[in-house]
Amino acid sequence: MTEVLKPDLCVVGAGSGGLSVAAAAAMFGVPVVLVERGPMGGDCLNVGCVPSKALIAAAHAADQVRHAGRFGVTAGAPQVHFRRVHAHVHGVIGAIAPNDSIERFRALGVRVIEGEASFIDARTMKVGGIEIRARRFILATGSRPTLPPIPGLDALPVLTNETVFDLTARPEHLLVLGGGPIGVELAQAFRRLGSAVTLLEGSRLLGREDEEAAGYARRSLQADGVVLREGVRIVGAEGVEGAVRLLLEGGEAVSGTHLLVAAGRAPSLAALNLDAAGIAHEPRGITVDARLKTSNRRVYAIGDCAAGATEGLQFTHVANYHAGIVIRSALFRLPARIGGAAIPRVTYCDPEIASVGLDEAAARKAGHAVTLLRWPFAENDRAQAERATDGFVKLVVGAKGRILGATIVGRNAGDLLMPWVIALQKGWRVGDMANFVFPYPTFSEVSKRAAVTHLAPLAAKPWIRRILGLLRRLG
Repeated sequence: MTEVLKPDLCVVGAGSGGLSVAAAAAMFGVPVVLVERGPMGGDCLNVGCVPSKALIAAAHAADQVRHAGRFGVTAGAPQVHFRRVHAHVHGVIGAIAPNDSIERFRALGVRVIEGEASFIDARTMKVGGIEIRARRFILATGSRPTLPPIPGLDALPVLTNETVFDLTARPEHLLVLGGGPIGVELAQAFRRLGSAVTLLEGSRLLGREDEEAAGYARRSLQADGVVLREGVRIVGAEGVEGAVRLLLEGGEAVSGTHLLVAAGRAPSLAALNLDAAGIAHEPRGITVDARLKTSNRRVYAIGDCAAGATEGLQFTHVANYHAGIVIRSALFRLPARIGGAAIPRVTYCDPEIASVGLDEAAARKAGHAVTLLRWPFAENDRAQAERATDGFVKLVVGAKGRILGATIVGRNAGDLLMPWVIALQKGWRVGDMANFVFPYPTFSEVSKRAAVTHLAPLAAKPWIRRILGLLRRLG
């Protein structure tokens, strides 16, 4: 017989956003069902943020050994045992996995169902022999890597973020197709772990980032020995396991032993049978309004599978932001909606690139009268001590000192960005940041020094000098 469940909430997808909604609902005693067809934790834990940062950490360790001589320490060339690197990456996943496990969520009171969920009508989903008639549904099915329409590519043994972390042997020569954050991060990591790497990008490297910031990534990759091919058009692909070739316009071919495709993602919607539930959708994802509601008033969509909400920002922290809005709306009936949040983004190459708000080009395009404030890492004492002087802080400031955006390039830029995220969201002016006290010596002082440069023009104003002269005469 078919089992029928009637929870308050049914969450489809056990990635970061779905887990956040399910945990919050259970915490308040709300009956909730969580459906997941794959591993708990979703892409972030299993094939995304966690394994990639673990691999980057291993690559950073190798690079530190390689350049230890600048500190007066002789270490020789690093010996990379790639099977152990693989074990490290999966050990990190294993250490975090209990937080996202079926056992933990069942202990919280969540009914966890393993299987493929699909709508059979506007109010009902089916998972195997179970029907779920929830008061509200939250779709958090995420996204998947896609292959660009290159002739022959779909016949090749390509790697994506879903398979690259399963490698137990180091690629001899890795071709990376795509110069966005994933392509840049993994290209640098594999090069530092000893692979030859060629990265191919149809436009420019990190095309969504400040051009000056992208230039730092370009120089760093080239210094590491990554071969960069920007502005190339790939017209074909061919090869077999261990020998792949990308054919470029003009007759040139680029060969390698492995091919990693990091050239875009698409929402995971195919199995949901959205039309049966009257849910509007498009290739970019499920159509949602500012409250993350779909065209079916009983259904929300969050994270990578939602189109129209924080468009193009496919990050774990965005999925969690969406989860918070749905929790307030679906559980407490509050008028929570998208808007007002300053969404940061970070590319975890070396040096890191972190940004929030408008960059210089976007601010000028929007018609703002822009002032740029900057400070180099080379003028930071801690950066000098750690020989990490590549980078800068660049602030985009509008009328009356209003902060429009910030970009930081350098060691731990993602961590250093947070004060600017707060400043942008709270509507602070640059003088507010200039008044903060930062501990010495820390990298964080670069933010204060950049903010203080906002006061520099005052020193050249004659009326300021006259006031100071009068004050001196008065004793």
